[in-house]
Amino acid sequence: MNEKFFSLPEEKQRAILNAGYRVFSRNSYKKSPVSEIADAAGISKSLLFHYFRNKKELYLYLWDTAARTTLEYLAAYQTYEQPDVFATMRRGLQAKTAIMRRWPDMGAFTIKAYYEKDPEVCQEIQESIRLYGSFETNGAAMQLDPADYRPGLDLEMMYQDMFWASEGYVWENLQKEVIDVDRMEADFGRMIDFWEQIYGRNEG
Repeated sequence: MNEKFFSLPEEKQRAILNAGYRVFSRNSYKKSPVSEIADAAGISKSLLFHYFRNKKELYLYLWDTAARTTLEYLAAYQTYEQPDVFATMRRGLQAKTAIMRRWPDMGAFTIKAYYEKDPEVCQEIQESIRLYGSFETNGAAMQLDPADYRPGLDLEMMYQDMFWASEGYVWENLQKEVIDVDRMEADFGRMIDFWEQIYGRNEG
């Protein structure tokens, strides 16, 4: 990667990366034209290759940026420092919608890359997933205190049900051409309120 990319204004860097996220999130790795990414970023194909030596380097940089950004936002919102899983999910929601406002197609790209099978990038992506581990999915589950929830609940199953339901909701929204982040945040917030009502400890 050419270090001159980092000398670009932040707005221009973000425009290039967002263009990459948009194109790669709508196609497989093989069928994503670099020329389309360059057009979306408002630069020439040759200039894009000046910053990134090839398509693979750009793709892996996008992946690494998405992983680092997600962890940074989760940490900034103190997602896994909350007293219970519902508060954790609310902070996680705030973190993810903040990412979506700045990086509209990053989430869709991440899911697409997770399942990418092209041998040119698949191995590196899977190694990166193992490196980052299951920080996001298991960070809150390890802190579940039975005293915070209704008696007799299988806490691990409860957490997994909520996690996969929320991931499914996010995935469904990411398939839309235009994402209404505010509506998504409100809908998901109501889902968390509902889960807290049925799973949370009955104080009465």
